[in-house]
Amino acid sequence: MTSLSDKNILVTGASRGIGASLNALLSERGATVIPHASGPSDNTDDSFIYCDLSEAGAGQKLFNMALEKHDRIDAVINNAGVYLPSSLVGDDWDSGWDRTMAVNVRAPADICRAAIAHYRETGGGRIINIASRAGQRGDGVDQAAYAASKGAILAMTKTWARALSGENMHFYAIAPGWVETRMAPKDIENRKKAVTEIPLGRVAQPEEIAEFAAFLLSDACPSAVGATFDINGASYVR
Repeated sequence: MTSLSDKNILVTGASRGIGASLNALLSERGATVIPHASGPSDNTDDSFIYCDLSEAGAGQKLFNMALEKHDRIDAVINNAGVYLPSSLVGDDWDSGWDRTMAVNVRAPADICRAAIAHYRETGGGRIINIASRAGQRGDGVDQAAYAASKGAILAMTKTWARALSGENMHFYAIAPGWVETRMAPKDIENRKKAVTEIPLGRVAQPEEIAEFAAFLLSDACPSAVGATFDINGASYVR
């Protein structure tokens, strides 16, 4: 087990689901985690920083807040996201696209931009962007905004990996399918359908995503830089 004891790691969306598992596991491995949430809740404590990522300029603001707690950030995991409908018929088209793009694309892009500038001063760093199976295979008809946002995350991760790896900046993307979080189907029939599509026979656990992220941050395999890692139980095989 590789120690992360010398790492300061910013994790967005860390109050529940994958983010909470990341916070717990990386802390257990010795990292100093700077967890983010949109606001205080029963799942947060004094270690959290709060920022609404739907607001203009939120990504840079959040990174600056993290630097106020620690003058060096070694890694960022862009995990925060929303899963909102953008129905072809209905009143949520504009709101679904606007908020999804703000939270799922613009905020992590701005955080990456801020991190790149910081890494150029400190000698490098790591960024993991949590994308989705939907960004590669598409999603339901009313979830086009979500799928498009995750496709954008994959594209920008590859772009910066190609451009910046020589500056000791390693970018990775993790693309989960259904994970046992609030986003996963809870309705019995929908749950049955979702699991039927997964050859492994179950949805992933958030701890699995955290374990894989910890492996990437350990620098055990630097040549994997720029790659997208599918964690979906063989429900989408490229």
